[in-house]
Amino acid sequence: MRKIIIFLMLMLSLSSPVIAQEKPLVITSIAPIAEIIKEAFGESLQVEYLVPPGIDPHQYQLTPEQIEKIQRADVILTIGHLPAEEKIEEIEKEGILKGEVLGIEDYQKHGFHYLPERWYYNKNNPHGVWLDPYNALAIAEAVKEVLVTLYPYNGYFENQYSMFKAKIEGIILSYQALNITGKRAIVELPSQQYAVEWMGIEAVTSIKPEEEVPARSVDELLETMKTVDVIIYSEDSPESLKNAALELSRRSGVPVVEVSTTWVGKKYSEVLAQNSANILLAFKEPPYKEVPKSASLNTTYILLSLIVGITLGTAIGVIIKK
Repeated sequence: MRKIIIFLMLMLSLSSPVIAQEKPLVITSIAPIAEIIKEAFGESLQVEYLVPPGIDPHQYQLTPEQIEKIQRADVILTIGHLPAEEKIEEIEKEGILKGEVLGIEDYQKHGFHYLPERWYYNKNNPHGVWLDPYNALAIAEAVKEVLVTLYPYNGYFENQYSMFKAKIEGIILSYQALNITGKRAIVELPSQQYAVEWMGIEAVTSIKPEEEVPARSVDELLETMKTVDVIIYSEDSPESLKNAALELSRRSGVPVVEVSTTWVGKKYSEVLAQNSANILLAFKEPPYKEVPKSASLNTTYILLSLIVGITLGTAIGVIIKK
């Protein structure tokens, strides 16, 4: 009988406090941030993003329909350097927003951090910040803080976030246990720096240093290649940059790894695990010259799944104790 009561209490604590009313609307500037929030809080929210897939977010301008939707949103998430977000700031100053706008300063309260572009005056790298799992957790926690204020009911959003955090920390711990720190990488674009540095791999330079800077040639980078262990490129980058990464690998013998930097319809944890498994394969013996996207189905990834499962079990245990 006691077990039944505990089970019912767990189900009650996990039931959404907003079932009987309209779901809170959360709007993000780009799709990967939306996928973080969807996974963190499930079906309890209506989550939408502004920049369509395949469009350069640095060029995209908001439509009148999107502006109207932003005015109705409960939470609006920005990452600090896109034209669409500048428009959101303008609307916010007009005082016509219903909801709360969250930005970098809000995420920094929960552990968000920038990495320095070592190849470009050591300035803060604003690209791909979500690829670092600590940043993803900070963004989700900032949203949780707002939702808890809006809906201070039975701990639903706290529990949802705890489950998400346990899953992401399980992935972090599993790769830290495999210890590949001290390695060095060349990245194709600055965004990929965030995919490797949380694993302990230092990004020493980028084929294309910044949006406004021309890409460096393969010949220019060959000397640097003598000091690195892996080349990182993205599946959704321009063909010319991908080809440069592959040519660098061919001429230097350094393995090249493909990662996802932007995506739609995939869970954040799955992309994080997939990227990390691909990177790990570059350091197996013998080294893989080109690591395929399907590389996650190896013993390391199976171990990762077990660790994440154990961590999630611990999180559920914590919820039951509450």
